[in-house]
Amino acid sequence: MAITLKKCGIEDLADLQAIGIETFTDTFAAHNTPEDLQAYLEKAYDPEKLKAELSTEGSIFYFLYDGEELAGYMKFNVEAALTEEMDADSLEVERIYIRPGFKRRGLGKYLIDKAIETARTQGKQLIWLGVWEHNANAIAFYEKMGFVHTGAHSFFMGDDEQTDFIMTKKLG
Repeated sequence: MAITLKKCGIEDLADLQAIGIETFTDTFAAHNTPEDLQAYLEKAYDPEKLKAELSTEGSIFYFLYDGEELAGYMKFNVEAALTEEMDADSLEVERIYIRPGFKRRGLGKYLIDKAIETARTQGKQLIWLGVWEHNANAIAFYEKMGFVHTGAHSFFMGDDEQTDFIMTKKLG
């Protein structure tokens, strides 16, 4: 099957909302209360919020297709769209999610490789992301991809304050 990326636009809002809710729920439902998860989903995947994110300069969503099937998505941020105080020479991977039926096929690596390629094309010196401190599989994956734990920030799942590790990779 051919793996392809498609840049998302406003016309993709409903599909973006659906895959966002599906993949986030798959990843985090077992580790959070239903109330906290629902509160987060309602806020993070509200159509007006997603519309604003899609319209933000320096913020880009991509759908990942495995053949004709929507397999996942990713969101990059640069410059003013960064969610943390970082140098302008960095690219943030704010979201990277693969649908349950497509995991363990190398698609996450494909997305990270595309993020690194994009960062290099834009002359960035650093790529970074936040990952939940208890998501051992994701942390191990990012470490395998050359990322190192360099900091932390708070992440709110409803009313529950959690910790995301900041992981960075310097680009040569």
